[in-house]
Amino acid sequence: MFNRKKLLLVLLLGLVSLTIILATNYKHAPNRKATVKENTKTAKAVGQENKEDESPLQLVQERMHSGSVKQVPWEKDPDFLKAQKENNALTMMAAYRTVLPDPLPGEESNVHLGARYLRGTVLKPGEVFSQNLTVGPYSQWRGFKEGPVYLGSQLSTTTGGGVCKIASTLYNVAVLCNLPVVERHPHSMPVPYVPYGQDATVNYGAKDIKFMNDLSHPILIWAQGVDNNLYIAFYGKSNPPQVEWHHKVLKIEKAANIYRNNWSLPEGEEKLVAHGMDGALIKSWITVKDKNGKSEVKELGSCWYSPMPAIIEKGRMAPSLSEQP
Repeated sequence: MFNRKKLLLVLLLGLVSLTIILATNYKHAPNRKATVKENTKTAKAVGQENKEDESPLQLVQERMHSGSVKQVPWEKDPDFLKAQKENNALTMMAAYRTVLPDPLPGEESNVHLGARYLRGTVLKPGEVFSQNLTVGPYSQWRGFKEGPVYLGSQLSTTTGGGVCKIASTLYNVAVLCNLPVVERHPHSMPVPYVPYGQDATVNYGAKDIKFMNDLSHPILIWAQGVDNNLYIAFYGKSNPPQVEWHHKVLKIEKAANIYRNNWSLPEGEEKLVAHGMDGALIKSWITVKDKNGKSEVKELGSCWYSPMPAIIEKGRMAPSLSEQP
């Protein structure tokens, strides 16, 4: 009997001790639910800060695939090989590929046609190249179609719209070849196919892209459009110095959202029609390094790009007959 009572007493004391320990731990333990919520909030805040810290230049580069290339689609083209031999232009000085994101049919057609007009152009020493004189005028009788064009801060259409992709690509190749750029105009809004500060626009009779051949040998220009890709390369007798782009974001203006009703979408559903792009003031320059390792900095000025609003369609129920005017 004694042993039984003693055993029950030991068990009772152990149960009381365990209860005290659990209560103490619970009191001093952190609130797991609150901690998870707090961590989620912190992570979200950090994500927003990182997104705000990203420059529009970085955001564009993440979405695009444009840039200098070493391989081009015409390497075995008989016409190209013949032009190379005739002009003794056997060295690829620089080549650039511009990728057009979701191009309109007329836009892609105009870029391909412009590339055909440009292909085979020879720029002699001391000559100045002009896109408007070489590829333009951008009219229907020369085969150009309706394509997109920037009119101030609005996106519209015009005959020949899209040939600015040729101008931007030419600008990048000319800079990579360290050729003097005589005339270049940036767009009024950012473009989604080349980085901020590396674009060029043309308007026949008003704006042009021009650069000079200051070398002692001719430059052969070749171009080709392949689907939504535009390739342009310069050929000559010498390799250019090493050229590196630099950009500094001086100011950012956030892009707004424009909402449009779309009766064909389910109510409450949204569809992104066009990506928005933040406006920015961009300062650009290049460093040019010769074969001896000597560097030179060339300032390319600053460009202001107005923000391009995003266009979002929202699903709405069609109004009833009683609601219609």
